[in-house]
Amino acid sequence: MADVMQFVVFAIESAAQKTGIDSTELYNRLQRLNLVQSVLVEGYDMLHTQGKPFIADYVIDTLNNWERQEKEKGGNA
Repeated sequence: MADVMQFVVFAIESAAQKTGIDSTELYNRLQRLNLVQSVLVEGYDMLHTQGKPFIADYVIDTLNNWERQEKEKGGNA
């Protein structure tokens, strides 16, 4: 489990660096949509084999897509 948690931190930090968003803010946005668990933790087996640019892009794209869907549904993302 420690490897998974290290990966989650790495993925969030990588995406935060790429976007210029504070890592705490990015974590909170991901957590609000349950993406830390459903994407990063549950996707660890596939994602941890990828490179940093892919992981950062995947986190950013997934977050943007989920936030857009929430907004379209009338949510508060």
